[in-house]
Amino acid sequence: MALEGNHMTPEDRDDHYDAAIAVAREAGDVALAHYRNLSALTVESKGVQDPVSEADRQTEQVIKDRLTTMFPDDAFVGEETGADGVDGSRGAWVVDPIDGTQPFLLGLPTWCVSIAYVADGDIQIGVIFNPVTGDLYAAQRGAGATLNGARMRVSTAQRLSDGLTGMGCSNRTTAQEIGFIAEHLRAQGGMFHRCGSGALTLAYVATGQLIGYVEMHINAWDCLAAILLVEEAGGRVSPFLQEHGVTGGGRIIAGTPDVYDEVAGLLPPQT
Repeated sequence: MALEGNHMTPEDRDDHYDAAIAVAREAGDVALAHYRNLSALTVESKGVQDPVSEADRQTEQVIKDRLTTMFPDDAFVGEETGADGVDGSRGAWVVDPIDGTQPFLLGLPTWCVSIAYVADGDIQIGVIFNPVTGDLYAAQRGAGATLNGARMRVSTAQRLSDGLTGMGCSNRTTAQEIGFIAEHLRAQGGMFHRCGSGALTLAYVATGQLIGYVEMHINAWDCLAAILLVEEAGGRVSPFLQEHGVTGGGRIIAGTPDVYDEVAGLLPPQT
């Protein structure tokens, strides 16, 4: 993955940031139209507890068409369409058109559009948009993170018992692993929260609503935008991009500076 050359100028970063916000809102409108007419959707299964619908595919196509037209030299990595042009590109858009497909299909409001931009070896732009609530979470590297234009900061929690910790789960996580995390969290006076969208749950860490997040395996398109939100809001996140790149997946840990080590301790030992 060659995403470390051709350093972004402030003007480049601003252009990518503005585009990510505009495209996230447009894609959100597309997805929301489907959400309001769920009975007409064609839904398929990619595996156990892993549905996909025509809404996911159409929304991603809108995002891909817009971004690749505006930035033809950039690569694109999408959950539904895969990776296109990553090797040798100056940067890559990493996108989940509907993170939280299950909540989406059930008529629940906890789903979002997630758009990240990676260049110069790091996440430069992160935008998450929840079309149901109208909430827009956005960040640029080095410029802070905002929710609907207001600055976000992580919680001041100092221990797991001071708040709720987000816990992700997928068909790549075993019951034993979930049990291990929950048992150790409760033993330290904590309580878990799960909404069905890793991106949104991480965004709640950035807003200070949650004090941490942990998941055994999450994909890059589900978390890269939210990682930047947490970091720019003053939180700490495990080195996901360095370990898994823009197309991989694996463990993730996020939390306030004081709680991070305790959150990391919730994961079972790696074998």
